[in-house]
Amino acid sequence: MRCETSGSQYNPRVIPYETIDARIDREKDALAKLARDIHAQPELRFEEHEAAKNITAYLERLGFTVERGVAGMSTAFRAKAGKSGGPRVAVLAEYDALPEIGHACGHNLIAAGGVGAFVGAAEIAEKIGGEVVLLGTPAEEGGGGKIKLIEAGAFEGMAAALMFHPFDRDILSHPFLALCTYTFTYAGKASHAAAAPHDGKNALVACMDTFHLIDSQRATFKDGVRVHGIIRDGGGQASNVIPETAASEIVVRALDDVEHARVRVIVERCARAAAMASDVELSFSVHEGYRSLNVNRITAKLFGAHCEALGRTAVKETDPTAGTGSTDMGDVSHVVPSIHPMLGIVDEGTTTIHQRDFATAAASDRGVATAIVAAKAMARTAAQILGDADLRARIQAEFARR
Repeated sequence: MRCETSGSQYNPRVIPYETIDARIDREKDALAKLARDIHAQPELRFEEHEAAKNITAYLERLGFTVERGVAGMSTAFRAKAGKSGGPRVAVLAEYDALPEIGHACGHNLIAAGGVGAFVGAAEIAEKIGGEVVLLGTPAEEGGGGKIKLIEAGAFEGMAAALMFHPFDRDILSHPFLALCTYTFTYAGKASHAAAAPHDGKNALVACMDTFHLIDSQRATFKDGVRVHGIIRDGGGQASNVIPETAASEIVVRALDDVEHARVRVIVERCARAAAMASDVELSFSVHEGYRSLNVNRITAKLFGAHCEALGRTAVKETDPTAGTGSTDMGDVSHVVPSIHPMLGIVDEGTTTIHQRDFATAAASDRGVATAIVAAKAMARTAAQILGDADLRARIQAEFARR
């Protein structure tokens, strides 16, 4: 059977896609149950014990050996299939949820899609001389589980890393933003706000002025920069007492690491200036978040071609009208060629990630069907990469250039 790539410029060697698809179809009901079971019991970052248990138990029932506790995380796992020592491709599964709104990012579908892709690619990996690796990656929502896996060497030697994300439309190369989070703490001096205001040093004013100064600098930010935050502490306890402590949490995002670094300097400068104006002490810490996403376009186009062959006929390469956020898949994309395509589980514009209606859609028939398509497209793409040395070389060459 010749590889169907729907207009792709590549012509990999023959891959039995019907074998991959049939294997995933046989597991379709089990994958749907897996997705809905994870959805019904949402768990926050690093606490995804039931989700990890459900996934690993399912894999073991199919005969796969599962390694738990990867990279020191109790809810991370790894499974392998195929020929050890050959080329390797990683498929990633996420399964953490959000506070209050559960699986409003659709990670239950990411899990089912990743597991399905692994099972499908495993069916032929040995025959084509490569190995497919499923990585269970906890805590995408602010915990950076993939970063811990990078540090533990889990991505070493991978020819590519594949995953998909639910959305309100189909996009192959959606950008994601570099991210870090500042905690600014201001220490002033309490005093009676009427009797002795001159003896006080208002930490809350310094905190609010930081936001005002950052707002004054927005005209200098490049397109795609996002700076947003909250006041975590500092409202004071009484209106006649000058607040002596305050704290804010401010997130800085940008489309690339260079602009991200530049805006970080501006944000820090604003906080220092605000503290100086109110004569309060400033201290801060930075939670280093995620890097920008570097999509490997060769791999993304292959995935897109398979989606089209499977009936997703309106796949866009990019869409500047779509909003974006940040993901630890960005960090992965700087160490191995990676894709993070978005596939719609609702009509465009009706709802989007991190909204309650999107959480509902993540358990719908349409959501599950999309995860199955994603599983087949990822498994097909993984098989192509494992079976074609020339394709792997082109993927690596693009990765090195970018």
